[in-house]
Amino acid sequence: MAFAAPSLKGRALRLLSQREHSRAELERKLAAHEEEPGTLAQALDELQARGFISEARVVQSVLHQRAARLGSARIRQELQAKGIDAEAVAQAVQSLQGTELERARALWQRRFAEPPTEPRERARQMRFLMTRGFSAEVVARVLREGAQAPDCAD
Repeated sequence: MAFAAPSLKGRALRLLSQREHSRAELERKLAAHEEEPGTLAQALDELQARGFISEARVVQSVLHQRAARLGSARIRQELQAKGIDAEAVAQAVQSLQGTELERARALWQRRFAEPPTEPRERARQMRFLMTRGFSAEVVARVLREGAQAPDCAD
C-alpha cells in the first residue's frame, strides 16, 4: 500500500519540530516539494499566522545555542544566512556587544589556557578566535591579558 507524500504544511511542521526555522529557511528547504505555484507561500502564511514560524524565536535560539562559542560577526553571519530581518540581526548583535570580551576570554581559556610563547602559537590562537567571529581588537586584548595572567590564583 503506497502512502501519499506529506503536504507542504506537514513537511514544514516536521522541520519546525526539530528546531526553529525562519520563513526563508523553510522556503529554501520546501521549494522542491511545491507542486503548484503559490501553495508553499500559502502554507507558510498560515503557519506564521498561527505562531509556528517566529523570527524572534529563531534569533533567541541562535543566541542561546551559539553565543557562548561565537563572536558577534559569526552570529550576524548565521542570522543573515537564515534570512532574518536586518533590524532583528542588528538588535541581536547589539545585545551581544557587552559580553563579547568575556565570551572570547572564556572560549580562549577552555581551548588554550596557556598564553602563546612564540609568534607561531600566537598566530594560531588569534586565528582560532577570529574564525569564530571575534574582532581583532577583542582577540588582541584576550591574548594580551592571557599573557599577563598570573601562573596561579591566590
